[in-house]
Parts: sequence; C-alpha cells; structure tokens
Amino acid sequence: MDKVIIAAGFLLLAYALWQTVLRIRGKAKNSCCGTAEAVSSVKMEDTDPAHYPHHYRLAVSGMKCSNCARNVENALNSMPGVWARISLGKQEADVLTKLPQTPETFAQALRKTPYGLLKCTVIGQKDSGTPDQ
Repeated sequence: MDKVIIAAGFLLLAYALWQTVLRIRGKAKNSCCGTAEAVSSVKMEDTDPAHYPHHYRLAVSGMKCSNCARNVENALNSMPGVWARISLGKQEADVLTKLPQTPETFAQALRKTPYGLLKCTVIGQKDSGTPDQ
C-alpha cells in the first residue's frame, strides 16, 4: 500500500512539473481565462480623452491575470464610443464614453465573457457640469 501511495504522489508531482514547464514555454492549453496565449488588445481609433465626456468606474469580478484584464478591456472597447482601461490590481475598469451609458449596458458587454460587473460608479459627466476626478 505504501508503494502505491508513493507512486501516486510521484505521478502527481511529475504531472504538476510538466504543466509548469508547458506554461513557462507558453504551450499550455488552458489558464484561468481559457487561453495560455497572449490576448491582443482591440486597437482604439480615438484616444483623445476630450472626446469622451462621460467617465465611469466599473468593479469587475473574475480577473486573475493580464489576459483576463485584456479580455475585459476588449469586451468594453468593442462597444461603440467606449474607451476602457483596466486596473488588474484594483479589479476595476476605468471607462470613458462619448454618450451616457447604463450599468446594464456594461453588464451586457461583459456577459460575452466569463467576468461579471459588480458595481458601476459615475465618476463624472462633463455635460452635467460635474468635473472628472
């Protein structure tokens, strides 16, 4: 019985070592967000903050790595008139928009991903006279 336990432990250790080597070499088939390959960012055409009068901060659940953050950023940046930047450490998205948005609009964009909208805070709306912070 002792030999079986030792053999099982050895096999488990060998498997864990093999998966670590695959991740380091970038050949793993999965990660926390479903891909081991780097996710490329959606290219933003308009990156002038003056063109985005509405400012929101979104608390997002489920982001664990830079690929997760890029997936969230891409989902939000795919929306027309939206420019999002992600803070992985804070689990937040800083979102500028050309038109007013509702929390439901952001939640709908994130439904295409495995991440969730926890909270949407309006930071500022230049049209309403509230300065951006």
